[in-house]
Amino acid sequence: MSLPFSWSPDPYILVLTGAGVLIALVAWLPLALRRLPLSLPIVCIGLGALIFSLPQVTLRPLPLHHPELVERFSEFVVIIALMGAGLKIDRVFGFRRWSVAWRLIGITMPLGIAAITMLAGWWIGLSWTLALLLGAALAPTDPVLAADVQVGPPKSGEEDEVRFGLTSEAGLNDGFAFPFVHLAIALAAASTTGEPWFAHWLSLNVVWEIGAGVAGGYAIGKLFGWLTFHVPAKTKLAKTGDGLIALSATFVSYGVTELIHCYGFLAVFVTALTFRHAHRDHDFQRDMHALTEQIERIAMMVLLILFGGALVSGLLAPLRWVDVAAVLAILLVIRPLTGLLGLLGHPADGRERLTLAFFGIRGVGSIYYLAYGLNHIEGVQDGERLWAIVGLVILVSILMHGLTVTPIMRRLDRTHGRDPDTGQATPPPGLQGPATER
Repeated sequence: MSLPFSWSPDPYILVLTGAGVLIALVAWLPLALRRLPLSLPIVCIGLGALIFSLPQVTLRPLPLHHPELVERFSEFVVIIALMGAGLKIDRVFGFRRWSVAWRLIGITMPLGIAAITMLAGWWIGLSWTLALLLGAALAPTDPVLAADVQVGPPKSGEEDEVRFGLTSEAGLNDGFAFPFVHLAIALAAASTTGEPWFAHWLSLNVVWEIGAGVAGGYAIGKLFGWLTFHVPAKTKLAKTGDGLIALSATFVSYGVTELIHCYGFLAVFVTALTFRHAHRDHDFQRDMHALTEQIERIAMMVLLILFGGALVSGLLAPLRWVDVAAVLAILLVIRPLTGLLGLLGHPADGRERLTLAFFGIRGVGSIYYLAYGLNHIEGVQDGERLWAIVGLVILVSILMHGLTVTPIMRRLDRTHGRDPDTGQATPPPGLQGPATER
């Protein structure tokens, strides 16, 4: 029996339908997966692999086919995640209070970059320039895919040392990894021109771009904090109850600081921290965080669906067995070992230090840094292989951390006397580890 009409769906209608389904999944899946040893990113990758395996879908979302789009879209996802991460940190900024963050940024990340660079240069056989780019791309903990190990919404009380450490690390290291990406770009340029590079790199990419990024982010955060909470009562932005102001602060902070050539990632996180500090107990903080979280989740799901499509389109085809072994070493040896080295002497118990060292999740930040580096280095011959290595790191990280995060974090909550389902305090099941400074 034939249909009384010809069925040739309008692509626009299909996109609208797919967007509706995606938004429904954004709202429903986190609740459905709350108790399961399964994460939202795993589901998104599987969905993307399924969609792009259909014969009707001819698009092949491989990074080298769309280099500018990959860089810009991953950049957008990261800056939204950085604003959300900064807004939900309850702990007041202070060098002693944030000691776990400085250890992970100042010790663990540089050691990770050095170790991955050595591995890529001596074992994988990449040029030292590309090895450094790979190290800089893979060392930072991702602010997007690490949501399950980060602190809860503002004023939720879900901020133990592990969650705080991983949230602050993810917020800061995307900015502090950038000088090493620029170092790889500078070395690549110097290899062809022979021009001196060190003074320019140190003064511009390290001193100026970090310093101006922090200062610019702080100034914009203070401005938005004043407009939102401290101007005369009738014109306070907080009166609107519209969390879109957080999105405005994100774009203004990133745009202004990038215009003066400094690190926008770092500026956005500093803006978020300063904005939060403007009125730490106001309920509007929750409204702003809720909006950024929703936008971040939608953008992340779109990107991971495309990533799943890239996997079934041959992203991993250039891999060699030595690359696979190197990926496992990066995730199972280098990150845990450098994490533990960075935390030596930190007043957390052994279980907390192991959890902090293990959950160095790699994801969207790595995609951005590799795309940025390859788009700024001319004549790269191993681009497909680099994308295959980074793609496998992200895939293994999502699977490994996604399958273990629920049981590990639920056990951590019980250890700290919290019900993992409600977040409410419960009698601790046993003796606690040594107290840590909060």
